[in-house]
Amino acid sequence: MSTRHILLGLLASGPSHGYDLKRRHDQRFPQARPLAYGQAYTTLQRLVRDGLAEVDTTGSDGGPERTAYRSTEAGVRELARWAGEVAPPAPFVANEIFTKVVVSILSGGDPAGYLREQQAAHKERMRELTAVKTADGADLATVLSADYALDHLDADLRWMTTTGARLATLTAEVAPT
Repeated sequence: MSTRHILLGLLASGPSHGYDLKRRHDQRFPQARPLAYGQAYTTLQRLVRDGLAEVDTTGSDGGPERTAYRSTEAGVRELARWAGEVAPPAPFVANEIFTKVVVSILSGGDPAGYLREQQAAHKERMRELTAVKTADGADLATVLSADYALDHLDADLRWMTTTGARLATLTAEVAPT
């Protein structure tokens, strides 16, 4: 996820202070890791340095000095370029679960037991996400984010089931006797 492009996207609705951008980031992407204030301000400084944003106003309004930023024309073009860019699907996904299955085979562990435990952890996370998305007052961004995660967890579960069924063949290939 590109913090610079997210901030440019948030600036598309008009000038904003770093504090407000951080708050809106956390509100719009509720299942993502919260944006740290320092990261928001550092990213804004880089956007200004790179000509993608500029200072709109600076003032204290009776409190600490606050700087509002706005996107430049170059920032608008960069955001449009990035948002329209198709993310290439990875030909193979580096997967920690697969790596642990292979390492378990190589080290004489219990890959089938590991897969069962991992499946249980995935199912528990799926229950948590389902509760989040079906909670009263869940906004659409939260529901969509939970759906995305649920679909990926479901794909992982299907992969684990397939791998479990092929474990004898994988073991013969990975650790031939």
